[in-house]
Amino acid sequence: MTDHDAEIDDEPDFDGPAEEVAQEFSEHPPAEPRTEDDAAEAAELDEADTLAVPLADLRPALEAVLMVADQPLDLTTLASAVGYPVPDVAGALTTLAREYDEQGRGFELRNVAGGWRYYAREDYSSVVEKFVIDGQQTRLTQAALETLAVVAYKQPVSRARVSAVRGVNVDGVVRTLLTRGLVEEAGTDEDTGAHLYRTTSYFLERIGVSALEDLPDLAPYLPDLADLERELEEFATNAPVSHEVLEPSSEHEPADDEG
Repeated sequence: MTDHDAEIDDEPDFDGPAEEVAQEFSEHPPAEPRTEDDAAEAAELDEADTLAVPLADLRPALEAVLMVADQPLDLTTLASAVGYPVPDVAGALTTLAREYDEQGRGFELRNVAGGWRYYAREDYSSVVEKFVIDGQQTRLTQAALETLAVVAYKQPVSRARVSAVRGVNVDGVVRTLLTRGLVEEAGTDEDTGAHLYRTTSYFLERIGVSALEDLPDLAPYLPDLADLERELEEFATNAPVSHEVLEPSSEHEPADDEG
């Protein structure tokens, strides 16, 4: 074999017509060599896509996130929140849980339902139970009881209508009843857009009835809004004129009850 033949054999062996070879090169051109700057830029992009820059120290960051969590958080969610790799987060959580146990804290960090969350330690369950039960057994004020009665018999009802029936502003009392789980929002009024409220199943449970139909027959004794407005108009017509200067808020809104 001649030198010329050797040079020919070293060339790439392409199968098929020349047109197919040309098309293959046009669709898949050979990659150009990357410069050092290109390689560095690609590495930075890969690192940015893989992991965000940590926001804070790992363990305090995990404690802060878990403190506001209302359900167990999995490792991926926690790693994304604090900006650390998943293995680091898993190790930090295990360490925190062990330290809480060794220190005898009133809370513990558990891995349940596929995620991590703080829980009250079982050793102090009696203290927590007493606190919760005492809070539930706190008596409602007279204002709260009256407001709850109006909601129960006039539901769904707006705060403005409850205020009209009681003759006082009930915003604070309604907030108390919402917090206690005795009333809940029930949509909005089509005409005014005001929020409507109704009693909850917990309300029925607390007073010992299974349905609203089982409530004592007190509705006829509650004044109707139309009757109340008519009485207010008659009172305004017959009332003597007062020259006392009123505060702006008292001209339009009755005093607020305390829950």
